[in-house]
Amino acid sequence: MAIEYDEKGKFFTDIISKDVIRSEIQMVTCVIRGNVHVRKGDRLSDEINLPNLFLPVTGAEIFSLEGEKLVSCNFMAVNREHIVWLLPLEEQPVSEE
Repeated sequence: MAIEYDEKGKFFTDIISKDVIRSEIQMVTCVIRGNVHVRKGDRLSDEINLPNLFLPVTGAEIFSLEGEKLVSCNFMAVNREHIVWLLPLEEQPVSEE
């Protein structure tokens, strides 16, 4: 890891700080629950709209459409083109009155 300093003492590093958002990802043939990592200050929608072909997910669990747990893994790369929808699980539902 390289750390560089400018003339004002500000430092620059190769490491990118990210926040972890526990998410549910609806695919065509399954549902994935896992951690999506987004840059500090970015939203989940910012991460999903990046031009990269794959979305990295850690702590992933894959479920059938019927809810049966199929497999779990520490890391997986999800092809963004196959994502139907993406839901952050930390958000509380908005009540309609």
